[in-house]
Amino acid sequence: MLVGSYDNVLVSFSLIVAILASYTALNMAGRVSSSTGRAAALWLIGGSFAMGFGIWSMHFIGMLAFSLPIFLGYDVPLTILSLLIAIASSAFALWLVCQNDLPWVRLAMGGLLMGSGIAAMHYTGMYAMLMMPSMIYIPWIFVLSIIIAILASGAALWIAFHLRRNSRKARYTRIGASLVMGCAIVGMHYTGMAAAQFPVGSFCGAANTGIDTNWLAVLVIVVSLAVLAIALITSMLDVRTNRLANSLDQANNELIHLALHDNLTKLPNRVLLDDRLEQTIQKSTRGKRSFAVLFLDLDGFKAINDIHGHHIGDLLLCEVAQRMLSAKRGEDTAARLGGDEFVLLVDVNESQDAAALAQRLIDSISAPFTIAGNNLTVSASIGIALFPDDALTSHELMVNSDAAMYHAKEMGRNGYCFFESSMNINAHQQMQLQQDLRQALVREEFILHYQPKMLAPNGPMIGVEALLRWQSRDHGLVAPDQFLPLAEKTGLIIPIGNWVIDEACRQMSQWHEEGNRDWSIAINLSTVQLADAGLVDTVRTALECHSLDARHLVLEVTESTAMRDAEASLVILEQLAQLGVSISIDDFGTGYSSLLYLKRLPANELKIDRGFVTELAQGNDDAAIISAIIALGQTLGLKIVAEGVETTEQQQLLTRLGCNTLQGYLLGRPLPAELLIKSLGETARVETV
Repeated sequence: MLVGSYDNVLVSFSLIVAILASYTALNMAGRVSSSTGRAAALWLIGGSFAMGFGIWSMHFIGMLAFSLPIFLGYDVPLTILSLLIAIASSAFALWLVCQNDLPWVRLAMGGLLMGSGIAAMHYTGMYAMLMMPSMIYIPWIFVLSIIIAILASGAALWIAFHLRRNSRKARYTRIGASLVMGCAIVGMHYTGMAAAQFPVGSFCGAANTGIDTNWLAVLVIVVSLAVLAIALITSMLDVRTNRLANSLDQANNELIHLALHDNLTKLPNRVLLDDRLEQTIQKSTRGKRSFAVLFLDLDGFKAINDIHGHHIGDLLLCEVAQRMLSAKRGEDTAARLGGDEFVLLVDVNESQDAAALAQRLIDSISAPFTIAGNNLTVSASIGIALFPDDALTSHELMVNSDAAMYHAKEMGRNGYCFFESSMNINAHQQMQLQQDLRQALVREEFILHYQPKMLAPNGPMIGVEALLRWQSRDHGLVAPDQFLPLAEKTGLIIPIGNWVIDEACRQMSQWHEEGNRDWSIAINLSTVQLADAGLVDTVRTALECHSLDARHLVLEVTESTAMRDAEASLVILEQLAQLGVSISIDDFGTGYSSLLYLKRLPANELKIDRGFVTELAQGNDDAAIISAIIALGQTLGLKIVAEGVETTEQQQLLTRLGCNTLQGYLLGRPLPAELLIKSLGETARVETV
């Protein structure tokens, strides 16, 4: 037999090409499995060619590394046929590993077919030498090479199937797997070569008509490396392109999500709500179904924001959103419009379903919140509009549910109301009144009337109470009970109240300059004002601006206002007291204050509610209550003021019970500043006469 030898350099190149071909195969499997449609087909074709050409190149480089003491060559048609077999085997392998699953039976059959294909490629390539006489194969080594090809193919399929996903971990694992697969392919090739024997006197029939081996080695190495490099570079570029596309898609999705969702609570915002509302209307119209729009507004949220800061307020809104999500059903939509306003879209069969959900929300939200160590309590007012009974368009549904919500607030808050047609008229009037109220300060339509406060029983006058009036261009003289609740609800009470404080201090300073230096002026503070963080600075600035001694300013706070958030009220009132102003507890006896808090309040004065004074008579319950209040105030060292004095009997009885100061129509009606001075002058002349 002819003795053959190997070129170690070419053997090394064959191993390198085998490893690169294995890595390319694994990479192509990842590209095919991650693509769909036409892209997957193109990757399958390109990957089959690159992988098949890589395996075929390894085979031919290994054959070119082999030499005999005779000239060798290769038949072109048979060489091309071996390449086509390699490509076909690679296509089958890529298709197989890109299926959704790879059970053991399919893996075994796949390994058998692919291994047979590689063996066919190898022995077809060897037959391309056209040896005369034909080469002889050692049977057991021949069978061993086929077994190695089948086992190596099965292992390669299993590895490729499990590493087809493009993840960071898979990329690193592919390198190690490529080394194993490359060595297996090389082992199969050189085992097959070892099975071949060449009788003495043999010659190569393709030595003169086939491919010259002198330049074939260089050509195959260069072309194979180029093909594999192109395939890998294309795959890497496609991966990066896909990553960029995925990143852009992700960024675009995030932008869309941000555009359609509230940034704080992550609930749908007004834009997404409008879209879902339109879709719900269309679906309900086709199916002749009904649904409800629940418009929810928090009661007392602004006070929490002002006292505890916007950060705590934001956390509270997030907690409210979570409670809303827990109360609603999965198919319902909860959205935040802004501020403390939320909306729910609810599929309902009957109005009772919407009422039940509204009550669940009210009960859930009214439960105390614990946020950053603060125990907070808010309530919810909910307006309900039904489709198609109350409205047929999204705009009308929102307007009507909003009107119903405001009616719920007017009814006492912490409740719900269904829309009624009469609410639209009231809502329109309220909106117009609100717009006019916003312009009232700019137009200087607010004025102060002053009601005298007399030293019991008949004077002299020791001060006045400033009472706000609105002389509107469009509505005439608007009663305080018509615009003050609206001012509190909209927050306009803050700038209006600041104007009252400044104007009252200015007027009292003017009266002091005119010689009335013993007078003081009382101003009422609302709940919203007392919760305003800027109240203390507003009072300080007004006193300094008009050079008014703080002891001549009395701030009246109702008992219920002071006790609504007692701890926070204590902080603000103590800061005001440190300025030197007097604190009066107004409407005392009608609220729910505890004596403990009353003792802690920095008050100088108790003001008895007019409700006790109106029915006051000798020996009745009101007299007993007033007597108890006076005794309590005297024990705490407080002055006692009674308002609503309208009869001489009330005047005499209150004086006898121990009231220090009296106020009411009997002693003087609220008047503008100039008329008050004039009336005092007339009274003085009458008394002189």
